[in-house]
Amino acid sequence: MRSNHFLLNNSISSLAQWLGLAFLIAVLTGTASAFFLFSLDWATATRLSHHWLIWLLPVAGFAVGWVYLRYGSAVEGGNNLVLDEIHDPQKIISLRMAPLVLTGTVVSHLFGASVGREGTAVQMGASIADQFTRLFGLTPDTRRIVLMAGISAGFSSVFGTPLAGAIFGLEVLAVGRMNYNALIPCIFAAIVADQTGLLWGVHHTYYAVSLIPHMSAWTLIAVIIAGGLFGLTARAFASATHAIGSFMKKTIHYAPLRPFIGGLVVAVAVFCLGADRYIGLGIPVIIDAFHQPLAPWDFLGKLVFTVTSLGAGFKGGEVTPLFYIGATLGNALAPLLHLPVSFLAGIGFVAVFAGAANTPVASTLMAIELFGSEMGIYAALACAVAWLISGYTGIYRSQRVACLKHGFVPENIKLADVPAWVATHAGSRKQKSSETSAVEVSE
Repeated sequence: MRSNHFLLNNSISSLAQWLGLAFLIAVLTGTASAFFLFSLDWATATRLSHHWLIWLLPVAGFAVGWVYLRYGSAVEGGNNLVLDEIHDPQKIISLRMAPLVLTGTVVSHLFGASVGREGTAVQMGASIADQFTRLFGLTPDTRRIVLMAGISAGFSSVFGTPLAGAIFGLEVLAVGRMNYNALIPCIFAAIVADQTGLLWGVHHTYYAVSLIPHMSAWTLIAVIIAGGLFGLTARAFASATHAIGSFMKKTIHYAPLRPFIGGLVVAVAVFCLGADRYIGLGIPVIIDAFHQPLAPWDFLGKLVFTVTSLGAGFKGGEVTPLFYIGATLGNALAPLLHLPVSFLAGIGFVAVFAGAANTPVASTLMAIELFGSEMGIYAALACAVAWLISGYTGIYRSQRVACLKHGFVPENIKLADVPAWVATHAGSRKQKSSETSAVEVSE
């Protein structure tokens, strides 16, 4: 199969090749996601039935950290490794990424870490998809598309949102740019992976927005205000997660000790504060956010527990905690902005994710798939504002900057490299400004 053969020739045979390959990726990924979701349900039910398991979280964290140190150093990069391989193909992703991240995430949930699940599904999808690179001798350009299809299949099958999953695989690579070369494989893989999960008996959570306000000037203004606050929250989440991770790596050189210490902090905090609602996926709290007023600090509690868990090195994902944070923050803002609770909880659900992942289009489509088409206009506005306000931050540090939000940064720079670049050039600008002032004074 030659690179982009379908796109160049628009031939029926090439279309069939792409659909066939996307189908294989989707069925395998959807099956893996179904097993993963069933395992998560078991882990959550077991933890809720045995609250004492939280005290084993440090031991569980150490065990997962040791396994990754011993057997998973090549796939430790997780989602960022996947993005790096798409941007700059180097080495086929080892298939061991799938069982390692699946097991690590289930263990994290079983013992009470506050992590999500999308990261696991995306890594499983990408690692499964990349095995076809060797099998069919794919070129680097074709391999990129295959990896993107794997991302879309993983995201779609774990959340039950095929449209959002398809666009997520295109949009997550770079801030402000989508590669339409992969449009057909990503769409088809997302649809088939979702259907595969449903055939295995997967049931996705239903979120109901009971009241959508009529269009008015105040509604639009309130959604813009809320979108800005959602964007600031997304920025704080991403920055805090990376800061804690960097601090842990600098101060604790033996990797397994990081989740051990982080797990100990989480376990003690849960015991002392009675904060069981802030660990695990937190789906019951998310559902409550659509139906009744909650404590206004719930979003902050989930943020703190999640950035601590992820920063310490527990495996999972960020997206479901971001849904929790957004929905509960929207719940708290609703009476202040005179908007229905379920409406603003739904907007926050997708907008915080849009700002943190830099995926406003996928997030808008997710709102339409989950809450109905009437939410589309408001979700699009809030997601766009959150995306802008979140700045050059994000939960995926290997994303490239392809569109300027504000200020200037080099094209295709990694999000991880933006702070150092800004600091360096800000210093240069200050020095030039000082030299100019000195010349003016001498004159």
